[in-house]
Amino acid sequence: MYLKIDPDVEALFPDLKVLVCRIENVTVKATDPGLESFKEEVIREVRDSYDVESVKDEPAFRAYRDFFWKIKVDPTKSRPAAEALIRRVVSGKPLPRINTLVDAYNLASIKTEIAIAAFDADHLRGDLTMRYAMEDERFLGIGMEKPLSLQGGEIVISDEEKMVAIYPYRDAEGSKVTEATRNVLLLFCGVPGISLEKLHEAMRVASDFITRFCDGVAKT
Repeated sequence: MYLKIDPDVEALFPDLKVLVCRIENVTVKATDPGLESFKEEVIREVRDSYDVESVKDEPAFRAYRDFFWKIKVDPTKSRPAAEALIRRVVSGKPLPRINTLVDAYNLASIKTEIAIAAFDADHLRGDLTMRYAMEDERFLGIGMEKPLSLQGGEIVISDEEKMVAIYPYRDAEGSKVTEATRNVLLLFCGVPGISLEKLHEAMRVASDFITRFCDGVAKT
């Protein structure tokens, strides 16, 4: 599956890069003892490496925050994904427990500081496009009770039938990863200031964690 960046988005953000990885034949469970043990290792590392007051000043999170301001998203209210997870850990709060695949890629996001989106690949149609939203387009994000009416101009990801994400911080309910998921598509969400090398490292780490705890075969 291919991701195309619309020329209008590319013109304003020429340094924005996104990597795509598909992992097939995964087994997603509610929880796994080995994964829970591994979470504790990561939590200890994070608490030794970050301070809640200075997390926002890490170069990667500064890049995401700068991008959020440019696309008119307040990063103090909708925090970059990895920053939000790390803040939870250093504040002594538990990590969210969704399922083994989501929990595994959340750990990869924490370890690499990169925002990662995941979709049930069997619920996607055709290739993906990053584009600007049109006014009054409707989007139902994960956990939302009713669709959000977009203002227009937000950067979104669509397949050939529907919107699947508001980039780079909210995925759609209809294509979320569940215990029924067998094939998953991952997006490694770059912004200006995030190197391609850092995105490739996030892909490597996420693929490793997911196949370790959910089996499957990664295909880039």
